[in-house]
Amino acid sequence: MKYVVKVGDVDVEVELEGDVVTVDGVASVARVSDVEGTPVRMVTIGDEVHRVVARTGSTRGRFTLWLDGFRYEVEALDERTRAIRELSGAGKEASGPAPLLAPMPGMIVRVAVQVGDTVEPGQSLVVMEAMKMENELRATSAGTVKAVLAQPGTAVEKGAVLLELE
Repeated sequence: MKYVVKVGDVDVEVELEGDVVTVDGVASVARVSDVEGTPVRMVTIGDEVHRVVARTGSTRGRFTLWLDGFRYEVEALDERTRAIRELSGAGKEASGPAPLLAPMPGMIVRVAVQVGDTVEPGQSLVVMEAMKMENELRATSAGTVKAVLAQPGTAVEKGAVLLELE
């Protein structure tokens, strides 16, 4: 069975066939043995022995591995699942600046930008009052204001979208 294993930003091709594992074209004999009563597995690849603990992640194919004391976030997908995911666009992360959300319930005091304005990281966007204190909400990334959903004098709940950026 062929897999593509993503470790950080690096894709590694892995093929498993019986007790032979081929990693990026290099074949070795591999053995796995459990350490009784623990989540530890001893993995022998060729002449190297590694201590591994694996935990499943939040989605199919995602794992957190502790390999010889180092932690790695990995995704291991077989060729078919990976092809389906790429074709459907599933698993793609959102791109562009995130919308500005209200970090707490409060009252909008001032909106410092308008639709079409270009903003820079750290620029003041909205001032809101919560618990008798004014809180200045700033841009976390550069972008252009797509929509202003907050109006001075209106009350908002935590998590309300105040501005949309693109």
